[in-house]
Amino acid sequence: MTASDLLVACLEREGVEHVFGVPGEEMEALLFSLRDSDVTFVPTRHEQGAAFMADVHGRLTGEAGVCLATLGPGATNLLTGVADAHLDKSPVVAITAQGSLERLHQESHQAINVLGMFEPVTKWNTQLDSPKIIHESVRKAFKMAEYEKPGATHLELPEDVAAEETGMEPLPVRDPVPFAAPNPEALDRAEALLADADRPLVIAGNGAVRTRAAEPLRTLVECTDLPVVSTYMGKGAVSDADPHSLMTLDSGAEGGAASAIAEADLVLTVGYDIAEHDPADWNCDAAIVHIDSEPAEVYEAYNPEVEVVADIGRALRELIEWCRGAALAFDPDWYTALREQIVEDVDRTPSGEAPFALRDVLPLLRDAMMPEDVLISDVGSHKMAIAQNFPTYEPNTCIISNGLASMGIAVPGGLAATLAGESNVVAATGDGGFLMNAAEIETATRLDCGYTIVVFNDNDYGLISEKQLDHTGESFGTGLTNPDFPAFAESFGIDGYRPTTPDELREAFEQALGHDGMALVEVPVA
Repeated sequence: MTASDLLVACLEREGVEHVFGVPGEEMEALLFSLRDSDVTFVPTRHEQGAAFMADVHGRLTGEAGVCLATLGPGATNLLTGVADAHLDKSPVVAITAQGSLERLHQESHQAINVLGMFEPVTKWNTQLDSPKIIHESVRKAFKMAEYEKPGATHLELPEDVAAEETGMEPLPVRDPVPFAAPNPEALDRAEALLADADRPLVIAGNGAVRTRAAEPLRTLVECTDLPVVSTYMGKGAVSDADPHSLMTLDSGAEGGAASAIAEADLVLTVGYDIAEHDPADWNCDAAIVHIDSEPAEVYEAYNPEVEVVADIGRALRELIEWCRGAALAFDPDWYTALREQIVEDVDRTPSGEAPFALRDVLPLLRDAMMPEDVLISDVGSHKMAIAQNFPTYEPNTCIISNGLASMGIAVPGGLAATLAGESNVVAATGDGGFLMNAAEIETATRLDCGYTIVVFNDNDYGLISEKQLDHTGESFGTGLTNPDFPAFAESFGIDGYRPTTPDELREAFEQALGHDGMALVEVPVA
């Protein structure tokens, strides 16, 4: 076989079903190797869209998504989505083509230092400069991308190497390397702090969802009456229908969840990543117990009393056994009123015609979705509203990018989520983020994907305007003009809606989510 055949055979051995990317001249051999394989190559309309598809696939499945780009501008376009996966701890393997080795020692057409460019946003990256290293490099790329904490890796394939003959074979895929058991002394110290606490509280982060630790976390909460506040990426680790849930760090008017953190005398952080949410925003005087797969970052505002570094689910299960033996049951009265306040604040409906208040729209969207349906949120003012006011009932059903927090993820992410599962999918986006990758609607229709795109339209980069107004009393450089979004949707052959009353809004959501095809709902917001 050729080296490109070997690389694709390695992808097959890893269980890869889809590779998302934009074709290029220097990847010709690789493209034809993909054609003759069991892996489906999905040509996308932009490399950033391809990287976001791989990103969301990795986030939802725990298995590395794969994206592909050519050299030069293809690689630079891929970079944002790879960086998003890096900071969101999503497993991704990025593959880029490169010119022949014989021309890389000099200035050359489209040749840039792609390895150097990807270095800061990957766990590992390398050039496949010989067919002899491909089988090892692909296995290493997937192993490192998927190993906790997951992230992105990158492989560069020069076009002359791709065409070389080789007799190498793919390496077998082994079971993931398990984490060690929690340190008994660290657990003892955590248990002692918990025994002395009167108002302990859990902050559930990205890692609680990512490591599939939701089940033991829910059991711990149920048997102890601990309240839980989630980060944006920890939504669904504990159901927001559970009376122990105080939703997210910013949920609730007049303090809300932040008030509970301020009152707590012990905080257990479960899978908390500083890249997602600055602890200075919620920092309190309470002692902190850090439960995660890696030690805590050194940070003045986040200096845990105890660090339990282990498999998160295993650490929680050992805590559960101790809590049951210790018969811990904290009085929920200290946070019950806050819970009621948050639920009341979230439960709104539009009171008049469009443009609607964005937060008032979310209960209608939530009502139209089943608990297991998946919402992919883009970045903007709507992300803040969704994070704070969209009840989430199951893990990995509200996907928010909050590490790199890159605009443009929702439309391609909706495609990846549709391919990855059976549930209905909603891609929620603002008008700014939507048009960044709206061309991927064509990719989705070509693949016969059925999901709903909700565009919150305020003709503005609204979140930036809000911050400018808060800081200076005025805004600049944020105003936009937009096309007719329903007509734009219909040009791709999908249904388009623009509701102007609450009844029309409810009906549009129900119709869009009630059939198997794609649809777009434009929601005018103020």
